[in-house]
Amino acid sequence: MFAAERNGYKPTLIEDICRWAYSFVLVFVIPFAFLQLMLRGATRNKNYNRRRFERFGFVSHAPKKNGYLFHCVSVGEVVAASCLIKRIMQDEPECQITVTTTTPTGSARVRAIFGDTVHHFYLPYDLHMAMAGMLRRIKPKAVLITEVELWPNLIHACWKRDIPVMVVNARMTDRSAKRYKKISKLFNPMLGKLYHICAQGERDFANYAWLGVSEQKLTLTNNIKFDQVASTVSSGHPFLGLSKEEYPILVAGSTHDTEETAVLNAAKLLWRKNPSLKVIIVPRHPERFDSVANLIEATGLLFVRSSQVQSAPENTNVILLDEMGKLNDAYAVGAFAFVGGSIADKGGHNALEPASFSIPIMMGPNTYNNPVICSHLEECGALVKIDSGEEMFTIVDKWICEPNERKKAGQAGRKVLEDNSGALEATVQCIRKYVN
Repeated sequence: MFAAERNGYKPTLIEDICRWAYSFVLVFVIPFAFLQLMLRGATRNKNYNRRRFERFGFVSHAPKKNGYLFHCVSVGEVVAASCLIKRIMQDEPECQITVTTTTPTGSARVRAIFGDTVHHFYLPYDLHMAMAGMLRRIKPKAVLITEVELWPNLIHACWKRDIPVMVVNARMTDRSAKRYKKISKLFNPMLGKLYHICAQGERDFANYAWLGVSEQKLTLTNNIKFDQVASTVSSGHPFLGLSKEEYPILVAGSTHDTEETAVLNAAKLLWRKNPSLKVIIVPRHPERFDSVANLIEATGLLFVRSSQVQSAPENTNVILLDEMGKLNDAYAVGAFAFVGGSIADKGGHNALEPASFSIPIMMGPNTYNNPVICSHLEECGALVKIDSGEEMFTIVDKWICEPNERKKAGQAGRKVLEDNSGALEATVQCIRKYVN
């Protein structure tokens, strides 16, 4: 009746009871989640609506068995894992790759990067029967979870079937570690059932160790985003015909609520001295495109939505990028960047993306998602911390007045990328060691 020992681990009775209790609660919660899914589907395309039953494990069979299943929550994890997936596809061209996501934007990114070269569907709800049904249809030789999302029944279902589960580019913030410590009877069994964890930084390595993971199951590979972003390129076409050689361009990438206001406040001050400055605002979530458009309109500023024009009008200094997958095109024409989720308390998004285009970076105080990366960039002068639109104005004004300093800061960021590459190779070696 109770689970046997596998992978050197056997859960206690109390731990099993905690997982059953968690599953019991999900049985009552999921109907409400599914109802919300159906309501969302009414406003989305028919393809999204048809795929809602994937959430219960009714997924299409993989074209081939014995491949790799990657789970990536959303856009950021898909992009981070893309270089690892491409490397495995190169090394094992006959091996089946399956990629699951949680969000529609993550799903769209999978298709944009890989097209039909990978098998893709939404990860089922974390019910044992749903996860077991999914695994029966896919029959992977390994499951690779990107960054942070750990589901008790997914990991348990793999463990029962002797399917190795690894966490790659693993992230564990101090805040998350403290939360997981409080539910150790549910969380610790997941850690015990994992085959290996490839930590993206020293903080993450230390937090997993503090949660009880043995050193034999932990490898500090460093952040795979260094390798992924170092090879980043734009589409090759100047975004909306813009050129940073003609006028300074401030790109506010992956912004959240309140951050667009800070950017616009800084821009109003900058326009007094630099009327040719252009601002590109890129909200993190597509469902906010309309609300951000309303916010800009309420200020009385002229602006355009990128989806509605072929080129930026000369008399318009604000551009709302309301299309997915074009952030790097914006960074490619930018003179300086603000990375969102950092004034808003979201932990900060990927500062390496603008660094890859050799442009200096501003972020707010909240950078706990990637503290090591941000520390490296800040120490070398590529990143400056700010708290408000007024401070953003001060920094951008300085960079405009001192172009050599701006160039030096941008080049320092690119050098951080080049000096810290190697995580991809270290991760590949771990996979080869633990997956037959």
